[in-house]
Amino acid sequence: MGSAVSEKTRVPLIDLKRQYHSIKEEINSAIQDVLESQAFILGPQVKEFEGLFASYCNTKYAIGVSSGTDALLLALKSLGVGDGDEVITTPFTFFATIESICNVGAKPVFADIDPETYNIRPDLIEKSITKKTKAIIPVHLYGQCADMEPILEIAKKHDLRVIEDSAQSVGAEYRGKKAGSMGDLGCFSFFPSKNLGGMGDGGMVTCNSEKLEEVIHMLRIHGGKPKNYHAALGINGRLDTIQASILIKKLGHLDDWCDKRRQKASYYTEKMKGFDLVTPKVMDFNKHAFHLYVIRVKERDRLMEHLKADNIDCAVYYPVPQHLQECLADLGYKEGDLPETEMAAKETLALPVFPEITEEEQDCVIESVKNFLSASK
Repeated sequence: MGSAVSEKTRVPLIDLKRQYHSIKEEINSAIQDVLESQAFILGPQVKEFEGLFASYCNTKYAIGVSSGTDALLLALKSLGVGDGDEVITTPFTFFATIESICNVGAKPVFADIDPETYNIRPDLIEKSITKKTKAIIPVHLYGQCADMEPILEIAKKHDLRVIEDSAQSVGAEYRGKKAGSMGDLGCFSFFPSKNLGGMGDGGMVTCNSEKLEEVIHMLRIHGGKPKNYHAALGINGRLDTIQASILIKKLGHLDDWCDKRRQKASYYTEKMKGFDLVTPKVMDFNKHAFHLYVIRVKERDRLMEHLKADNIDCAVYYPVPQHLQECLADLGYKEGDLPETEMAAKETLALPVFPEITEEEQDCVIESVKNFLSASK
């Protein structure tokens, strides 16, 4: 391997500056166009980006919104999910998935995960359905799609709606279908660190229903249609024109960036063969976008300390399963209820991965992990 860890070269979890400098002229020109037009709210670039993104996802419609969280909130509201309803989802996700369900007045119901992919187990979804169940939100975690065929079959059987939380999976595919194109609605985040990241908050809702598209368009502007005439309670949830202009330019690079992420992930996996840890499992029917490269190791916290001492960034996604969050205590879940999720929360660790990471930097990470595991024997 190339670089000695002892040199303490910092390896970042992600380096957004490198991406920016690689397309600096494109980005600066796009922002300048908006500044010259002064059309900051729902300018022409928003509609242009919506069209391009819908084409990319192979959906009829895409509606630009203010964040991935608001995408989920608006998706739920557009389906009429509210007080007294239940939504089945995974407890191994970012809090926004659950927060959105609670903020429309519905109750999240959790189904445990597959220990290899960390995505929701379809067979456990059906066991969780009650008369109050209105929708299912599978989360395509880390850049790999959940097993959608059985989920869609269950939804059809029980007349439920499906919202794909695709916040981490833009660029991913399931059996040749793009993330966000399979359910009733797909929800994306353009948080700066995502595979397709803006320079601030932003999100998108995708769908193939003209009716849902019209409802979400209305709800993202305070529920007004036309302006000042309000048929529903909406939110201020529009995608900014500057963000849309940036994302138009970045979308043209997305597939190349995802390919590079897959290459970096393959390098890690190949070099860590035989290590006493679990590397990511990619299902045969999936095209993983590797938003995150997550390993699983028994002494996770000690490894994390070791890597940080070697000046290597790493992170835990997610240390507290959502069913055990303090603010959700009234749901009645307790430790031990969802064992696969709870174990994953204690053993998973994200290593640095981004399109511009160098082989030398990856070798630093691999060597540091190897040194820790050797010392732990």
